[in-house]
Amino acid sequence: MKYIQATSLLLASALGAQARTFTVTNNCPFTIWPALFTDLNVGASVPDQATGWEAPAGSTVSFNVPNDWRAGRIWGRRNCDFSTNPGPTSCLSGGCNGGLLCDARTGTGVPPVSVAEWTLQGDENRDFYDVSLVDGFNLPMSITNNRGCPTASCPVDLDASCPAELGGPTDANGARLGCNSACTANLDGNPADSANCCSGSHNTLETCPSSGVQDYNFFKSNCPNSYAYAFDEPSGTALFTCDSGALADYTLTFCP
Repeated sequence: MKYIQATSLLLASALGAQARTFTVTNNCPFTIWPALFTDLNVGASVPDQATGWEAPAGSTVSFNVPNDWRAGRIWGRRNCDFSTNPGPTSCLSGGCNGGLLCDARTGTGVPPVSVAEWTLQGDENRDFYDVSLVDGFNLPMSITNNRGCPTASCPVDLDASCPAELGGPTDANGARLGCNSACTANLDGNPADSANCCSGSHNTLETCPSSGVQDYNFFKSNCPNSYAYAFDEPSGTALFTCDSGALADYTLTFCP
């Protein structure tokens, strides 16, 4: 019996060592509905947290994330009502297929939405993480950690200053709840072959420079430590890394 207990403790300890602690805090002065998605085509490991939950103002949730979580993303949804419409339009911004619980296969966020992204234990044993504005913006956010690795962030509210051509949804009072990217706003009218979306004949860094993306400077100047378009890595302040051996725990803060 003692041997079995000791073995169980060792196994539990080993499993614990393979997980990170992720903390999601809502510092916004209103309720949001965080959502979580894992691209199961990239990796099968998933966090031990629901794919969607209600987060009142000032609330914090912590959960375990596998050390090999790949292509994971967390974002915030605003002004949601799941009682009569459990689909992607149940929130004014950031909704997903599935309603409160985003569908495991198709439950990514509806643009415009700002997204926190991770791949843990990636190339060269590094964690990769970023705050992405590729699909536009709906909430300020920051990613910090407990190992001194860089902060990824878009800490300012871009809704009020959003260029008219990028304007996203509004609430009943006319307040802006999202700001599209040039791609999600379809400014050039051809999403399949677009310099704004880096698609079609523009699907490489060489054929899709930031200078050719409309309103790139609006996003990058306001949120320099964010991923402002599909090939933003050469900016040096889009994609951040942390040594996977450090086993960093991460905190995502909305309205930091």
